[in-house]
Amino acid sequence: MRRFLIAGNWKMNCGPADAAELLEGLKNAKAEVAEEVDVLVCPPFVSLSMSVNYLHDTDIQVGAQNLHFEDNGAFTGEVSATMLTEAGCAFVIIGHSERREYFGETDSTVNKKAKKALENDLVPVICVGESLDQRKQDIHYQLVENQTKAAFEGISSSEALDAVIAYEPIWAIGTGETATPEQAQEMHAHIRGVLAGLYDKETADGIRILYGGSMKPGNAEELLGQEDVDGGLIGGASLKAEDFAQIIYAR
Repeated sequence: MRRFLIAGNWKMNCGPADAAELLEGLKNAKAEVAEEVDVLVCPPFVSLSMSVNYLHDTDIQVGAQNLHFEDNGAFTGEVSATMLTEAGCAFVIIGHSERREYFGETDSTVNKKAKKALENDLVPVICVGESLDQRKQDIHYQLVENQTKAAFEGISSSEALDAVIAYEPIWAIGTGETATPEQAQEMHAHIRGVLAGLYDKETADGIRILYGGSMKPGNAEELLGQEDVDGGLIGGASLKAEDFAQIIYAR
């Protein structure tokens, strides 16, 4: 049975001081993690080490929001997988729609980064998803299928089981819009079918697929109740300890 994963993507919010305040609130709001739920926070780079130290006595894990696919070198402003593991990270978000839109992330670089994460025992949270225009053109299923296939190219089934996918309907990120539970389930089931084609049903059934489009306390229970929705990649609601805790306990 797949364990639920509730992941908070803080984006470009919360330097060390604000991060400490948020984490303290989260620790107070969430006495203990439900046995069937993994909890993850993904602060900006400058708050990673502090967050790892702050959470060392809890079940909450820490992840990064990006990494470079090279081990080291002249890549100003970038961070390597080995740096992240040394800082205490266990996960890393790869290919978020904002990275794709604003920073030139491509299917090819997503694949390289996913491989590098897996090589270094980091769990890649691989983001896929369509824009509103692409959904209106009725190409969203093919687009997400292409993104998924490209992300897992050259990755073995055993490695794939260590990865997580986050489906982001881009039109629902930061807009207040949310895919209906039925829309979320349809795309999650489609992604799982793509994975079954790439590998086999057993492997596909073992990979967690998160929903990443404006999940909040008011809709979390219904979204998480869908058969193929294995958790959430939470943006804005993860910046409020009480809201994030409510989502953790929604399932």
